[in-house]
Amino acid sequence: MRDRYFDNASTTPLDPGVWAEMEPWLKDEWGNPSSLHSVGRRAAAAVEVARMRLAELVDADDPAEIVFTSGATEANNWLAGGHPQPVFSPYEHSSVEAPFRAAGGRMAEAHGWTLASPAGPTSLLSVVLVNNETGAIPDLRAWFDPDLDPGAGADRLHRDLTQAAGKMPLHDHWYDFGSFSSHKLYGPKGIGAMHLRGGSAPAPMLKGGGQEMGLRSGTLNVPAIVGFGAAAAIALERMGEDRSLAADCREAVLEGLTSVSDLRLNAHTQNSPFILSVSFLGLEAQPLAEELDAQGFQVSTGAACSSRGTEPSLLLSRLGLSDDWNRGTVRISFGRFNTREAAERLGRCMAEAVDRLRRLGGR
Repeated sequence: MRDRYFDNASTTPLDPGVWAEMEPWLKDEWGNPSSLHSVGRRAAAAVEVARMRLAELVDADDPAEIVFTSGATEANNWLAGGHPQPVFSPYEHSSVEAPFRAAGGRMAEAHGWTLASPAGPTSLLSVVLVNNETGAIPDLRAWFDPDLDPGAGADRLHRDLTQAAGKMPLHDHWYDFGSFSSHKLYGPKGIGAMHLRGGSAPAPMLKGGGQEMGLRSGTLNVPAIVGFGAAAAIALERMGEDRSLAADCREAVLEGLTSVSDLRLNAHTQNSPFILSVSFLGLEAQPLAEELDAQGFQVSTGAACSSRGTEPSLLLSRLGLSDDWNRGTVRISFGRFNTREAAERLGRCMAEAVDRLRRLGGR
């Protein structure tokens, strides 16, 4: 059923190549990488191979710039506490917005997907690279010069890379801090990383053991780290192929929806091919997602962290989308194991389901 799974922005299936590299570390290799004996040294070596693979994926100058965390949420929370009154964009995942607000931060002004000029200098600006609900790539040129080097707007720039890492080249996107998760790029859940470019780091997140250069103490999850590294290596090798497939599937779904009236795309001039956000006027998204699930297709009614709620998307409301449109929004996200044939079928089934639900609702 992986070809009909279209909720890859919430999590991705484990790649078989990732499992093949993880399995020995779940069965036969149990060493603590902090131990000095041979069993521990083998584990430590495996961790450093993974670190090098991740450094290559995000174009880090030094593998030591990669610090392992439990995921992007932990990395985002860690960063928020280390800067006075940080600024965040209106497009952020809740794991950025909530801790940044708690740290006394404020939201930047924006016009659509373009950040307005800064109201004043700040120690840290956080702007997601690829928005998790729509796939849009925000424009932050008002804060930084054309080369994306730090300007007068902010001393440091954070990018949440969760929907970008492994899906697009990152060497043209400057940042000081980059957070991302393994399970968004066909690796295991519960492991992520912060890229501290140039070695600039906030205060230690966890103390007491000295692991991860003293920045995040605690025994390392070696099997998950090995899997994360394998996922990064596979993603780097397959990046062009994966992007091409996503674009092809996106086109196929849209072709299947050409007959549907009162439909709008929630997109930007710069958009990731991996995420498609579609709104249907006067329709409730949840019954539509349930109908598709009954036919073997999985899509989302929004971000995975909020899709169980019934309230309209806060992000789309901020962008000016009315509730009549907002409540009928589904997110279709494409991945490595989808096929064009499944995407074509999804488009047709969605069009039929929209028509059926509208007739039942009197529209």
